[in-house]
Amino acid sequence: MKDLSWDDLNLFFHVAEAGGLSGAARRTGVSAPTLGRRMLALEQQTGRSLFVRSQTGYDLTPTGAALLDRVRAMQAAARPALDLLSETSERPLLRLTAGTATAMFLADRIAMLCGPDDPYRLTLVTTEAVLDIAHREVDLGIRNRPPEGGNLASRPLGMLRFAPYRAMSVPRPELLDWVALDPAHARHPAALWVHDQGHRIGTMATSVGTVHQLVRAGAGIGVMPCMTGDTDPALARAGPIIEALTETQHLVMHDDDRHRPPLRRLIDRILRLYDENADLLAGLRPLRGAGPRAASDQLPSDPGAGSA
Repeated sequence: MKDLSWDDLNLFFHVAEAGGLSGAARRTGVSAPTLGRRMLALEQQTGRSLFVRSQTGYDLTPTGAALLDRVRAMQAAARPALDLLSETSERPLLRLTAGTATAMFLADRIAMLCGPDDPYRLTLVTTEAVLDIAHREVDLGIRNRPPEGGNLASRPLGMLRFAPYRAMSVPRPELLDWVALDPAHARHPAALWVHDQGHRIGTMATSVGTVHQLVRAGAGIGVMPCMTGDTDPALARAGPIIEALTETQHLVMHDDDRHRPPLRRLIDRILRLYDENADLLAGLRPLRGAGPRAASDQLPSDPGAGSA
Protein backbone atom coordinates (compact mmCIF):
# COMPACT_ATOMS: atom_id res chain seq x y z
CA MET A 1 0.00 0.00 0.00
CA LYS A 2 1.32 3.44 -0.91
CA ASP A 3 1.80 6.06 1.77
CA LEU A 4 -1.48 7.73 2.63
CA SER A 5 -1.85 11.38 1.70
CA TRP A 6 -2.35 13.75 4.64
CA ASP A 7 -4.76 15.69 2.43
CA ASP A 8 -6.91 12.56 2.02
CA LEU A 9 -6.80 11.89 5.76
CA ASN A 10 -7.79 15.48 6.48
CA LEU A 11 -10.77 15.19 4.13
CA PHE A 12 -11.67 11.88 5.78
CA PHE A 13 -11.65 13.68 9.15
CA HIS A 14 -14.13 16.29 7.96
CA VAL A 15 -16.46 13.75 6.35
CA ALA A 16 -16.39 11.65 9.52
CA GLU A 17 -16.97 14.64 11.80
CA ALA A 18 -19.78 16.04 9.63
CA GLY A 19 -21.41 12.64 9.19
CA GLY A 20 -21.73 13.13 5.44
CA LEU A 21 -20.52 14.83 2.30
CA SER A 22 -22.63 18.02 2.40
CA GLY A 23 -21.42 19.10 5.83
CA ALA A 24 -17.83 18.28 4.94
CA ALA A 25 -18.16 20.27 1.71
CA ARG A 26 -19.21 23.35 3.69
CA ARG A 27 -16.22 22.94 5.98
CA THR A 28 -13.58 22.28 3.35
CA GLY A 29 -14.79 24.04 0.21
CA VAL A 30 -14.39 20.76 -1.71
CA SER A 31 -17.51 19.69 -3.61
CA ALA A 32 -19.57 16.76 -2.33
CA PRO A 33 -19.00 14.63 -5.49
CA THR A 34 -15.24 15.16 -5.20
CA LEU A 35 -15.31 14.22 -1.54
CA GLY A 36 -17.26 11.08 -2.36
CA ARG A 37 -14.68 10.05 -4.96
CA ARG A 38 -11.80 10.80 -2.59
CA MET A 39 -13.33 8.70 0.20
CA LEU A 40 -13.92 5.79 -2.19
CA ALA A 41 -10.33 6.06 -3.41
CA LEU A 42 -9.09 6.09 0.19
CA GLU A 43 -11.02 2.90 0.95
CA GLN A 44 -9.66 1.27 -2.19
CA GLN A 45 -6.11 2.30 -1.29
CA THR A 46 -6.36 0.95 2.25
CA GLY A 47 -8.40 -2.11 1.36
CA ARG A 48 -10.70 -1.31 4.28
CA SER A 49 -14.30 -0.17 4.50
CA LEU A 50 -14.36 3.11 6.42
CA PHE A 51 -17.99 4.19 6.02
CA VAL A 52 -21.48 2.75 5.97
CA ARG A 53 -23.24 4.87 3.37
CA SER A 54 -26.98 5.54 3.56
CA GLN A 55 -29.51 8.19 2.59
CA THR A 56 -29.02 9.84 5.97
CA GLY A 57 -25.24 10.21 5.69
CA TYR A 58 -21.93 8.50 6.25
CA ASP A 59 -21.61 6.41 9.41
CA LEU A 60 -18.21 5.10 10.47
CA THR A 61 -17.37 1.41 10.48
CA PRO A 62 -15.27 0.16 13.44
CA THR A 63 -12.18 0.58 11.25
CA GLY A 64 -13.29 4.10 10.30
CA ALA A 65 -13.82 5.02 13.95
CA ALA A 66 -10.35 3.73 14.86
CA LEU A 67 -8.84 5.71 11.97
CA LEU A 68 -10.65 8.87 13.10
CA ASP A 69 -9.07 8.59 16.56
CA ARG A 70 -5.62 8.29 15.00
CA VAL A 71 -6.18 11.19 12.60
CA ARG A 72 -7.22 13.37 15.55
CA ALA A 73 -3.96 12.43 17.28
CA MET A 74 -2.01 13.30 14.11
CA GLN A 75 -3.70 16.70 13.98
CA ALA A 76 -2.85 17.32 17.63
CA ALA A 77 0.79 16.42 17.02
CA ALA A 78 0.97 18.71 13.99
CA ARG A 79 -0.71 21.69 15.66
CA PRO A 80 2.42 23.16 17.39
CA ALA A 81 4.37 23.06 14.10
CA LEU A 82 1.51 24.70 12.21
CA ASP A 83 1.19 27.37 14.87
CA LEU A 84 4.92 28.08 14.71
CA LEU A 85 4.75 28.56 10.95
CA SER A 86 1.57 30.65 11.11
CA GLU A 87 3.07 32.94 13.76
CA THR A 88 5.74 33.99 11.28
CA SER A 89 3.18 35.11 8.70
CA GLU A 90 -0.05 35.92 10.54
CA ARG A 91 -1.44 35.99 14.03
CA PRO A 92 -2.52 32.53 15.25
CA LEU A 93 -6.24 31.92 15.74
CA LEU A 94 -7.24 30.95 19.29
CA ARG A 95 -10.60 29.21 19.75
CA LEU A 96 -12.44 29.73 23.03
CA THR A 97 -15.60 27.71 23.64
CA ALA A 98 -18.34 28.63 26.11
CA GLY A 99 -22.06 28.22 26.61
CA THR A 100 -24.43 30.86 25.26
CA ALA A 101 -24.70 32.99 28.42
CA THR A 102 -20.96 32.97 29.05
CA ALA A 103 -20.21 33.71 25.40
CA MET A 104 -22.52 36.73 25.58
CA PHE A 105 -20.75 37.90 28.76
CA LEU A 106 -17.38 37.60 27.00
CA ALA A 107 -18.60 39.23 23.78
CA ASP A 108 -19.82 42.29 25.71
CA ARG A 109 -16.28 42.65 27.08
CA ILE A 110 -14.31 41.64 24.00
CA ALA A 111 -12.00 44.67 24.29
CA MET A 112 -10.62 43.16 27.49
CA LEU A 113 -9.70 39.94 25.68
CA CYS A 114 -8.21 40.95 22.35
CA GLY A 115 -7.40 43.84 20.08
CA PRO A 116 -5.72 44.60 16.75
CA ASP A 117 -2.26 44.81 18.31
CA ASP A 118 -2.41 41.44 20.08
CA PRO A 119 -0.32 38.49 18.82
CA TYR A 120 -3.44 36.37 18.22
CA ARG A 121 -6.95 36.43 16.79
CA LEU A 122 -9.92 35.09 18.74
CA THR A 123 -12.87 32.91 17.76
CA LEU A 124 -15.69 32.54 20.29
CA VAL A 125 -17.21 29.10 19.77
CA THR A 126 -20.71 29.27 21.28
CA THR A 127 -22.16 25.86 22.10
CA GLU A 128 -23.77 23.98 24.96
CA ALA A 129 -21.85 20.85 23.86
CA VAL A 130 -18.53 19.89 25.46
CA LEU A 131 -15.90 20.14 22.74
CA ASP A 132 -12.73 18.04 22.78
CA ILE A 133 -9.82 20.13 24.07
CA ALA A 134 -7.60 17.06 24.53
CA HIS A 135 -7.64 16.55 20.75
CA ARG A 136 -7.47 20.32 20.15
CA GLU A 137 -10.94 20.72 18.70
CA VAL A 138 -10.67 24.08 20.49
CA ASP A 139 -7.89 25.75 22.49
CA LEU A 140 -9.74 26.85 25.63
CA GLY A 141 -13.07 26.07 27.23
CA ILE A 142 -15.07 27.66 30.04
CA ARG A 143 -16.93 24.93 31.90
CA ASN A 144 -18.81 24.38 35.14
CA ARG A 145 -16.45 21.66 36.36
CA PRO A 146 -12.73 20.87 36.11
CA PRO A 147 -11.60 18.19 33.64
CA GLU A 148 -11.71 14.60 34.84
CA GLY A 149 -9.16 13.07 32.48
CA GLY A 150 -6.99 13.56 29.46
CA ASN A 151 -3.91 15.72 29.12
CA LEU A 152 -5.76 18.79 30.35
CA ALA A 153 -5.13 21.60 32.82
CA SER A 154 -7.60 24.02 34.38
CA ARG A 155 -7.87 27.19 36.43
CA PRO A 156 -10.89 28.12 38.59
CA LEU A 157 -12.45 31.38 37.37
CA GLY A 158 -14.92 32.15 40.11
CA MET A 159 -18.43 31.71 41.42
CA LEU A 160 -21.45 31.90 39.10
CA ARG A 161 -24.95 32.30 40.51
CA PHE A 162 -28.42 32.02 39.00
CA ALA A 163 -31.78 33.66 39.70
CA PRO A 164 -35.28 33.81 38.16
CA TYR A 165 -36.05 36.82 35.95
CA ARG A 166 -39.08 38.39 34.29
CA ALA A 167 -39.70 41.31 31.96
CA MET A 168 -39.93 44.71 33.64
CA SER A 169 -42.83 45.71 31.39
CA VAL A 170 -45.23 42.92 32.46
CA PRO A 171 -48.32 44.54 34.06
CA ARG A 172 -49.41 41.49 36.08
CA PRO A 173 -46.26 39.52 37.00
CA GLU A 174 -48.22 37.36 39.44
CA LEU A 175 -49.96 35.74 36.46
CA LEU A 176 -46.79 34.67 34.68
CA ASP A 177 -46.01 31.07 33.86
CA TRP A 178 -42.42 29.89 33.42
CA VAL A 179 -40.21 29.73 30.33
CA ALA A 180 -37.83 26.78 30.01
CA LEU A 181 -35.64 24.82 27.66
CA ASP A 182 -37.50 21.81 26.34
CA PRO A 183 -36.46 18.55 28.08
CA ALA A 184 -34.49 17.28 25.07
CA HIS A 185 -32.17 20.33 25.29
CA ALA A 186 -32.16 20.82 29.07
CA ARG A 187 -28.72 19.59 30.16
CA HIS A 188 -27.36 22.27 32.47
CA PRO A 189 -28.59 22.15 36.12
CA ALA A 190 -30.20 25.58 35.70
CA ALA A 191 -32.26 24.30 32.76
CA LEU A 192 -33.25 21.14 34.63
CA TRP A 193 -34.18 23.06 37.78
CA VAL A 194 -37.34 24.58 36.28
CA HIS A 195 -38.62 21.14 35.30
CA ASP A 196 -37.63 19.58 38.64
CA GLN A 197 -39.56 22.21 40.64
CA GLY A 198 -42.81 21.29 38.92
CA HIS A 199 -43.45 24.92 37.93
CA ARG A 200 -46.18 25.51 35.37
CA ILE A 201 -44.29 26.01 32.10
CA GLY A 202 -46.13 28.04 29.51
CA THR A 203 -43.46 28.31 26.82
CA MET A 204 -40.40 26.25 25.91
CA ALA A 205 -37.49 26.79 23.54
CA THR A 206 -34.55 24.81 22.21
CA SER A 207 -31.81 27.36 22.91
CA VAL A 208 -30.64 29.45 25.86
CA GLY A 209 -30.69 32.59 23.73
CA THR A 210 -34.33 32.07 22.79
CA VAL A 211 -35.32 31.56 26.44
CA HIS A 212 -33.73 34.93 27.19
CA GLN A 213 -35.65 36.62 24.36
CA LEU A 214 -38.94 35.04 25.45
CA VAL A 215 -38.48 36.29 29.02
CA ARG A 216 -37.67 39.80 27.73
CA ALA A 217 -40.85 39.68 25.63
CA GLY A 218 -42.96 38.93 28.69
CA ALA A 219 -43.66 35.26 27.96
CA GLY A 220 -42.87 34.22 31.54
CA ILE A 221 -40.22 33.73 34.20
CA GLY A 222 -36.90 32.17 33.27
CA VAL A 223 -33.78 31.13 35.14
CA MET A 224 -30.59 32.88 34.01
CA PRO A 225 -27.08 33.51 35.25
CA CYS A 226 -27.00 36.75 37.21
CA MET A 227 -24.34 38.07 34.83
CA THR A 228 -27.02 37.92 32.12
CA GLY A 229 -30.16 38.98 33.95
CA ASP A 230 -28.62 41.72 36.08
CA THR A 231 -27.12 43.51 33.08
CA ASP A 232 -30.30 43.52 31.00
CA PRO A 233 -32.32 46.68 31.84
CA ALA A 234 -35.44 45.05 30.37
CA LEU A 235 -35.43 42.41 33.12
CA ALA A 236 -36.11 42.30 36.84
CA ARG A 237 -35.48 39.53 39.31
CA ALA A 238 -38.56 37.43 40.01
CA GLY A 239 -37.03 35.87 43.12
CA PRO A 240 -33.80 35.58 45.08
CA ILE A 241 -30.67 33.74 44.02
CA ILE A 242 -31.18 29.99 43.66
CA GLU A 243 -28.32 28.78 45.83
CA ALA A 244 -28.70 25.15 44.70
CA LEU A 245 -27.51 26.21 41.24
CA THR A 246 -24.37 28.06 42.38
CA GLU A 247 -21.32 26.73 40.56
CA THR A 248 -17.66 27.49 39.99
CA GLN A 249 -16.59 28.08 36.42
CA HIS A 250 -13.26 26.68 35.24
CA LEU A 251 -11.00 27.58 32.35
CA VAL A 252 -9.83 24.34 30.69
CA MET A 253 -6.88 24.01 28.32
CA HIS A 254 -4.48 21.42 26.89
CA ASP A 255 -1.64 20.93 29.34
CA ASP A 256 0.96 21.01 26.54
CA ASP A 257 -0.31 24.36 25.19
CA ARG A 258 -0.86 26.48 28.29
CA HIS A 259 2.61 28.05 28.20
CA ARG A 260 2.43 29.13 24.54
CA PRO A 261 2.84 32.94 24.67
CA PRO A 262 -0.35 33.90 22.74
CA LEU A 263 -2.48 31.43 24.70
CA ARG A 264 -0.84 32.48 27.97
CA ARG A 265 -1.76 36.11 27.30
CA LEU A 266 -5.39 35.22 26.58
CA ILE A 267 -5.57 33.04 29.71
CA ASP A 268 -4.27 35.91 31.86
CA ARG A 269 -6.84 38.29 30.37
CA ILE A 270 -9.73 35.90 31.01
CA LEU A 271 -8.60 35.49 34.62
CA ARG A 272 -8.44 39.27 35.05
CA LEU A 273 -11.85 39.75 33.43
CA TYR A 274 -13.43 37.27 35.83
CA ASP A 275 -11.67 38.83 38.81
CA GLU A 276 -12.90 42.32 37.92
CA ASN A 277 -16.48 41.07 37.46
CA ALA A 278 -16.63 38.73 40.45
CA ASP A 279 -19.51 40.63 42.09
CA LEU A 280 -21.60 40.56 38.92
CA LEU A 281 -20.99 36.85 38.42
CA ALA A 282 -21.91 36.15 42.05
CA GLY A 283 -25.19 38.04 41.73
CA LEU A 284 -24.18 40.94 43.97
CA ARG A 285 -25.08 43.71 41.48
CA PRO A 286 -28.84 43.31 40.93
CA LEU A 287 -30.50 46.12 39.00
CA ARG A 288 -33.69 45.46 40.91
CA GLY A 289 -34.09 43.23 43.94
CA ALA A 290 -36.70 40.62 44.72
CA GLY A 291 -38.67 39.83 47.82
CA PRO A 292 -37.37 37.65 50.65
CA ARG A 293 -39.32 34.53 49.69
CA ALA A 294 -37.52 31.44 48.40
CA ALA A 295 -37.25 31.16 44.63
CA SER A 296 -39.52 28.12 44.59
CA ASP A 297 -42.21 30.26 46.27
CA GLN A 298 -41.88 33.12 43.81
CA LEU A 299 -44.10 34.02 40.89
CA PRO A 300 -46.47 32.84 39.62
CA SER A 301 -48.70 32.61 42.68
CA ASP A 302 -52.00 31.60 41.11
CA PRO A 303 -53.45 28.13 41.86
CA GLY A 304 -51.61 25.23 40.31
CA ALA A 305 -48.53 27.24 39.50
CA GLY A 306 -46.23 25.57 42.02
CA SER A 307 -46.59 21.94 41.00
CA ALA A 308 -47.31 20.05 37.84
